[in-house]
Amino acid sequence: MVIKTAEFVKSSGKWQDCPEPKIPEYAFIGRSNVGKSSLINAMLNRKDLAKTSQTPGKTQLINHFLINENWYLTDLPGYGYAKVSKSQRKDFEKLITNYILNRKNLVNLFVLVDSRHSAQKIDLEFIEWCGENGIPFSIVFTKADKLKGNAATANVEKYKEELLKTWEDLPETYLTSAEKKEGGDEILQFIQTTNEFLEKNHVNFE
Repeated sequence: MVIKTAEFVKSSGKWQDCPEPKIPEYAFIGRSNVGKSSLINAMLNRKDLAKTSQTPGKTQLINHFLINENWYLTDLPGYGYAKVSKSQRKDFEKLITNYILNRKNLVNLFVLVDSRHSAQKIDLEFIEWCGENGIPFSIVFTKADKLKGNAATANVEKYKEELLKTWEDLPETYLTSAEKKEGGDEILQFIQTTNEFLEKNHVNFE
């Protein structure tokens, strides 16, 4: 997929305030230090479309970007140990779950996990929640460039082994590096193929 246009649309503090759900939407979520904004910028070949920060948890609203004028990329607040109060964290969790469960044009959720680490409880629990609620999702492993040799690939395989303890079938997985701009093209190809399928079958989200 060639990214011709990518523009920020709006930030929403409630899922009801998101843009009209008329076109396909793909959301990105992960722990608050997983490198989500950097990956989005690398994928779209934009320097600072999604705001990056040295402080984990900067994304505290639902941010919508219109891509090629025919689909939305959604940057969701991170979950995990963002430096916020417990009440704020609960608000974020409510915002995230309400959006995921109610956004009818959400085609796929990309769950980002850090390829440098073994399977974390918080990620596994979120993935389990997606499965229990029938949410279509893929797993995106980030920061592959931070590991030497085949260590990132080996970690991905270990992660899959962990998931297979409770899952019969595994979702699509992608190994990415924002720094080296690797893996993003595969994600965009998935989105393009999915959009073509939706268009061919005249899927209407309204």
